[in-house]
Amino acid sequence: MATVNPPRGMRDFLPADKARRERVLAVIRERYRAHGFDEIETPVVEEYDRLHAGIGGDNEKLSYNILRRGLDADAIRDAADDPAALSDLGLRYDLTVPLARFYATNRGQLPSVFRSIQIGPVWRAERPQKGRYRQFVQCDIDIMGDDSARAEAELIAASLDTVDALGLEGGMVRVNDRRALDWMLDSFGFTAEERPGVLITIDKLDKIGPDGVTAELRERGATAGAVDAFEAFLKRPQTMEYNPYGERQIRKALPEGAPDELIAHLVGIGDAVSAARSGAGDPPLAYDPFLVRGMGYYTGTIFELAHPSVDYSLGGGGRYDGMIGRFLGQQVPAVGFSIGFERIVDLVAEREADAAQAVVLVHDADVPVAELLAHKSALLGDGSAARVRLERRTKNLKALLERAAADGYTAFASVRAGDVPGTAEVKPLS
Repeated sequence: MATVNPPRGMRDFLPADKARRERVLAVIRERYRAHGFDEIETPVVEEYDRLHAGIGGDNEKLSYNILRRGLDADAIRDAADDPAALSDLGLRYDLTVPLARFYATNRGQLPSVFRSIQIGPVWRAERPQKGRYRQFVQCDIDIMGDDSARAEAELIAASLDTVDALGLEGGMVRVNDRRALDWMLDSFGFTAEERPGVLITIDKLDKIGPDGVTAELRERGATAGAVDAFEAFLKRPQTMEYNPYGERQIRKALPEGAPDELIAHLVGIGDAVSAARSGAGDPPLAYDPFLVRGMGYYTGTIFELAHPSVDYSLGGGGRYDGMIGRFLGQQVPAVGFSIGFERIVDLVAEREADAAQAVVLVHDADVPVAELLAHKSALLGDGSAARVRLERRTKNLKALLERAAADGYTAFASVRAGDVPGTAEVKPLS
């Protein structure tokens, strides 16, 4: 028999998997709302020109485009080299571009400082591999209309609180600022034209190390004197610091002469995050002068969520003050944080207290339908179960119960003809 699978990079979710994902999403939504964010919804489809306006970075190359209606074979053949002539719509590849369009459309009905939640699927024509899918869920919070460090601090505090609520305590946020990164590269002597390529290489620092980065920069043909200065900076003597985030630590992580206003902005984020977390010791932040993040629309602070249990980030974001102005015609400050739902959901342990009891009613074949439904109603009515499923008794009761457990059920009860509704003994499956 042929195997029928979903399209590559896309997945089916069995009932237990779907229930698990919904429980995690419920926690994320609840914590985001508790921090004063309001959920919105945007279409999964946006106009082609908006999705390809040069603000989505490499994701624009991975977008799924929708063929214009009414094109015949000749028209498609004639426009084969012109994607804009073939498509007028496309599936969203992230939630940030649709949010910018949403804000421009609805600004008159929104508060001056708007805190949004967006949770939904996005699509990218990725090369499928472990942990990388063509359809996946993003969980974003954004603040529009606030250009102060308070906005970044609110996002970081809400995100840390959310991962704590999911049982992933110990998370830390790495922080940088694209303006500080640009200033640093300029101080070394890299030209503006070569900077995008230099950033791509610097972003590999964790993987290939300082020697690998400087070697690749030389292979790229970057300004030799700038590479030498950068190499000397990477290999400078350094002392260990107890607190990974603070004015002293930030200044030591940058070349001498870093702009005071940038230092003050970064320090202010740490002070605000510490206050938001009830002043409980040092903020769970670390300054990383080489944090890059690939999206071209970032204009200021950038951050990534790290956790000691894994060696990859669990989320991130940054400030994108220039994006909304592309749609609205006037600049509006904006900053966002996205939790990597697909990565986090696999790390969240199932806690018994979080799973409401779900009961399988195993019944004999001769139990009348009316009696079965009365037993089911009794269990639901007295709050004994969050959901109840009827299963006819089979010879292999063990296999039946194992299947029920795999579907997320936690208990079972046996029903025979004539039993009084509400008297069936509920027993745990495990």
